[in-house]
Amino acid sequence: MNGTPEGPAMQLDHGIFTVSLDFELYWGVRDKRSIGQYRENLAGVGPAVREMLKAFGAHGIHATWATVGFLFFDNLDRLKANLPAALPRYADTALCPYRHIEAADALEPLFHFAPGLIEHIAGSDGQEIASHTYSHYYCLEEGQTADDFRADISAAVDTAKEKGLAIKSLVFPRNQWNPDYLPILNQLGIKCYRGNEAGWIHRATDGSGQNRLRRAVRLLDTYIDISGHHTYTLDDAAAQPYNFPSSRFLRPYSRSLSFLDGVRLKRIKRAMDDAAIHKRIFHLWWHPHNFGKDTALNIAFLERVLAHYSTLREHHGMQSMNMGELSALAENRYA
Repeated sequence: MNGTPEGPAMQLDHGIFTVSLDFELYWGVRDKRSIGQYRENLAGVGPAVREMLKAFGAHGIHATWATVGFLFFDNLDRLKANLPAALPRYADTALCPYRHIEAADALEPLFHFAPGLIEHIAGSDGQEIASHTYSHYYCLEEGQTADDFRADISAAVDTAKEKGLAIKSLVFPRNQWNPDYLPILNQLGIKCYRGNEAGWIHRATDGSGQNRLRRAVRLLDTYIDISGHHTYTLDDAAAQPYNFPSSRFLRPYSRSLSFLDGVRLKRIKRAMDDAAIHKRIFHLWWHPHNFGKDTALNIAFLERVLAHYSTLREHHGMQSMNMGELSALAENRYA
């Protein structure tokens, strides 16, 4: 967490429900899966996004869509014409998307580009287009540098600006937020980022640090309260760039674990209750491609979460705010 500045603490007069989505298509899973292995999830992103926006509209949800900069283009040639001045040289070359770009004669738009979807999201009430870096950049991997990161984020900001969008919020890919890089966000006009939940199972690491034990305990924590609610106050994020940590990852439907969906929902609802009753912030996140498969079942579960938000809004005055709106609230307090 960032430190609290001098002065009286700011007590919110209502709880806040924040939603962020990591919009990345194949760029986010390219080093983990082939297109063939993940085709159904990727092909279903467009319909899933439209269903999510309908659900958000019905419940008054303001969400942040952290978007990989590559998605703004519509073909490989335009992407190649807009590469950053400096490229990361990851020690693990499989992490580098530019090798994928250089080796391709063409890239299938359905899996790599989404200018129409971005426009549709940006035109929907309460939805913020944010950055998930330009290239799905890994800030804790060996071989990349702060100068490479600056070039990447500059490209992301400039590409969005050409579409009339000002980037104010950022989500670090693989949740690899790097404290040494935060001043660069300030310099490029980005007001806030999504940090990680507290505790060792959520600590930001490079890929090698995400071992089986961490993943197993995180999975268990989805159903059993191991690590707490992870709600927080506005004062916890009081230094720019503001850190609005995640509270919970919304895991997608799993046939083998579906008998535990009631427990999974209760875990989320109890954390939301904590935020609403104690006037704190609850931050839920996931990837659109998580809903690309089993879309109807995932949307049905999401609707139950959003219905609970509506109940908390009615009884406790809870409000939905995206990350950009949260940063504006913090800036008014701490400017």
